Amino acid sequence: MFDKLKQRWGTNGLNLVLIIATFALGGSLCGYAGRKVLLLAGLEKGFLWIILYILLITLLWPVCVLIISIPLGQFSFFKRYLVKVWAKLSGGNNKNRQPAIRIAIFASGAGSNAAQIILATSPLLREKGEAKTKADGAQYSVALVVCNKQGAGVLQIAQKAGIPSLLIEKERFFNGDNYLPELVQHNIDFIVLAGFLWKMPSALVQAYSKKIINIHPALLPKYGGRGMYGNKVHEAVIAAKEKESGITIHYVDEIYDHGEIIFQATCGVAPNDTAASLAQKIHVLEHANYPRVIAELTKKQNRS
Repeated sequence: MFDKLKQRWGTNGLNLVLIIATFALGGSLCGYAGRKVLLLAGLEKGFLWIILYILLITLLWPVCVLIISIPLGQFSFFKRYLVKVWAKLSGGNNKNRQPAIRIAIFASGAGSNAAQIILATSPLLREKGEAKTKADGAQYSVALVVCNKQGAGVLQIAQKAGIPSLLIEKERFFNGDNYLPELVQHNIDFIVLAGFLWKMPSALVQAYSKKIINIHPALLPKYGGRGMYGNKVHEAVIAAKEKESGITIHYVDEIYDHGEIIFQATCGVAPNDTAASLAQKIHVLEHANYPRVIAELTKKQNRS
């Protein structure tokens, strides 16, 4: 039974335990809250009490489950789960048209990778926020571009594509609410880092467990960690006289460039390569592979 659940929900053993725990604790919380409400209303137990109790816990259950899911790191799963339940109850479960996974792209600079991810959806983007990708029929839509640098090129790309953007500041990102309310407001299912130079706060990593990915311009675990970005990575690879370099797409955890590796691709490093020429080779790999891997991951998420 547990193996079937893991396959259906696209999760691992630990997350499956946390999902089941969230169901159980959320149910207990809504049961407790329902009894408290009826107690405060002064109703005596009887037929009417039972009917009202059933109605209350039905209404309270989604809220309670979402509350419990945040500290257990299952918020993204349960938000998606509840949307699918609602679609079924409202008669909107059309097997031939699944809702697009809504992506937030976090970027700090020019946005070349962000542009490729956006271009992987329909050419002029954004009719009602859904578009079919070019990879195996998977669906995702870029619903928000998040940037920590005013005037960055990625903001202009978002504007041209008609995608909402969010300019964030450091204090709130690290010590405040981490902009989680804005992500919830935009119904974000999945986060893609594309040249985003800040470390993701633990609260966001937990809220979007296995739903945040990053691309690194080297073959991790080599040449990763704090300060290893852009040409600094390529200079280190050339200085070490490596014969090859490449890209690594990985899940994001609380440590720089540390999460589980999803995909790697390689390119040769020639004796006469400079940081600039190696960067060009890396960009080719990034642009060819990042949108495709995102499409595959979001297709899997849409099936779960």
